[in-house]
Amino acid sequence: MPDARKPTLPPGFAAKPKRSRLPRGFKGAKRPPSGERRGLTRKDFTSDQDVRWCPGCGDYAILATVQRLMPQLGVQRENVVFISGIGCSSRFPYYMETYGVHSIHGRAPTLATGLKASRPELDVWIVTGDGDALSIGGNHLIHILRRNVNCQILLFNNQIYGLTKGQFSPTSELGKITKSSPYGSLALPFNPVSVALGATASFVARSADRDTRHLAAILKRAHKHNGAAMVEIYQNCNIYNDGAFFEFTEKATKPHRTIFLEHGKPMVYDGGRRAVRLDGFRPESIDLTGGAWSVSDAIVYDETSLELAGIASRMFWNDEMPRPFGVFYCERRESYESRLHAQLHHVTELHGEGDLDVLLNTGDTWEIN
Repeated sequence: MPDARKPTLPPGFAAKPKRSRLPRGFKGAKRPPSGERRGLTRKDFTSDQDVRWCPGCGDYAILATVQRLMPQLGVQRENVVFISGIGCSSRFPYYMETYGVHSIHGRAPTLATGLKASRPELDVWIVTGDGDALSIGGNHLIHILRRNVNCQILLFNNQIYGLTKGQFSPTSELGKITKSSPYGSLALPFNPVSVALGATASFVARSADRDTRHLAAILKRAHKHNGAAMVEIYQNCNIYNDGAFFEFTEKATKPHRTIFLEHGKPMVYDGGRRAVRLDGFRPESIDLTGGAWSVSDAIVYDETSLELAGIASRMFWNDEMPRPFGVFYCERRESYESRLHAQLHHVTELHGEGDLDVLLNTGDTWEIN
């Protein structure tokens, strides 16, 4: 954890005095007087900006959960940076009383990579949406995951383009009727968890806006992880895609349609009445009340198994199976910025401090008159 006594403001960032103006897309956090350190509360992480989401949007619950969680993480606000792209969720940095960047469409992972490479001690969070992260930003997402940059990636998935008023997104279901697909969308949707696993992410999880206790626990796990931690969050857009995830969040259907992955515990759901077992490599739901099956037949989940994570993630495509929530995969792996700075240290020991002018003029050069 960085030394809280030392200011850690990244180059190019400016703190935000009251009534001051910052460049478009940048925001700063108010800091306590020099030398003052006290216990932080949710209020300390709540900015003075009006929250401009539609009434009833699931983003409110996610924002409140993050604001409540931040004081528990033990990181001073001047060391925290929220970076977003474009979309409804991307207004998030304005509402957090920390440093933040509202960047361009799909490029939040790029900015986060640069920031962590130059200032690895900072606590960096990426807030993105299914359109921002998986369409124009898809390439940037997979590379920050494979590089294992130490940051938290919150992917708000509402299966629709909300900011631009209701077009189908990369996660919209096949046949989705929207303004941009009046006869139904023709492409299969991305499964963000499978995408992350395919990109060799070291931490992959899923939660939902309406289960704030579970969401807080998952975000705390993600923050503790050393590396790129991607959390897909099912988020209800009550204007353009209301109820997309109600079968997984509402009291009447949630027990039958969800299963919570817990490391070292059997995959049991529906109040202990059903479980998931493996038939070869194919998961199947079994009834524990009829006597033919018992809990001992269920899969004991192992979050360190990439094979099990892949099987659980593919349950997404089977309507007869419950939808998994929790940590799919967690692997200890050195972060990108740790490797980067170790390499820089090694090269400096071998060759001394670098000189940019010498580097640019090394090798074959030409003068053009």
